[in-house]
Amino acid sequence: MEGVNQSVVSEFVFLGLTNSWSIQLLLFVFSSMFYVASMMGNCLIVFTVASDPHLHSPMYFLLANLSFIDLGVSSVTSPKMIYDLFKKHKVISFTGCVTQIFFIHVIGGTEMVLLIAMAFDRYVAICKPLRYLTIMSPRMCLLILVAAWIIGLIHSSAQLAFVINLPFCGPNILDSFYCDIPRLIKLACTDTYKLEFMITANSGFISLIAFFLLIISYVFLLFSVWKHSSGGSSKALSTLSAHITVVFLFFGPTLFIYTWPQPNSQIDKFLALFDAVLTPFLNPVIYTFRNKEMKVAIKRVFKTLLTFRNIS
Repeated sequence: MEGVNQSVVSEFVFLGLTNSWSIQLLLFVFSSMFYVASMMGNCLIVFTVASDPHLHSPMYFLLANLSFIDLGVSSVTSPKMIYDLFKKHKVISFTGCVTQIFFIHVIGGTEMVLLIAMAFDRYVAICKPLRYLTIMSPRMCLLILVAAWIIGLIHSSAQLAFVINLPFCGPNILDSFYCDIPRLIKLACTDTYKLEFMITANSGFISLIAFFLLIISYVFLLFSVWKHSSGGSSKALSTLSAHITVVFLFFGPTLFIYTWPQPNSQIDKFLALFDAVLTPFLNPVIYTFRNKEMKVAIKRVFKTLLTFRNIS
């Protein structure tokens, strides 16, 4: 943290989303509602998968961990953004800014690996069904989870290594509602051209490669499923379509923010708001409403809770 002590800037000022009070009120209601809904929805998925024995399978294990990650996505930027909506002076300390960046990239890197693991899980289930439980054993699922968090930590640490020792001597205004590297490094009192390229390579190109690999793999899986016409293939198509939708929701904003050559402040803010507020809400909606087994399990959990409450 030596770079922190050398920096003249001790805090950063957010310009926020808008200066219009009517729009701020609308954003407050919208963001608060979806934040609470996403927290409740993802907690429901985690609780349902953990408590229902019928869902103790590799696919739902990965889904529960994705929902756990989405709890973090909701909580890293949304609460402060909602809190700052009606504040004229929106500030965050240097340490708070670095901490926010750290958790954004830990969660983002971990979620990227989990989405790849979920694609691999569907590949094994569809193309190697007889070996599914052998390949996707509990040990393998645990190794995937540990690897996802380790990769997320390495990715985030690499990002912070680019930033932590930069000198910040003013200005300290961020045209955003949260801290992230692309805008932060532009405030450094040094030439950051090479650094911007390295960050684009680290986040943008890696995300782009992972996105195209996932799309290619899901296209391959869709062709494999279309060769069959049984009821099981219909279920597989529904599951795959849900996975593909979540992949687009995750990678869409990330790719635009980190790879677009001429960033636009308003578009970046909209995508960041969508990513922070809507995506964590849509993920559980997609996986529950597109998955009959999950809907049945949720009803079963609620019935069990109501029965237990009546008995007590």
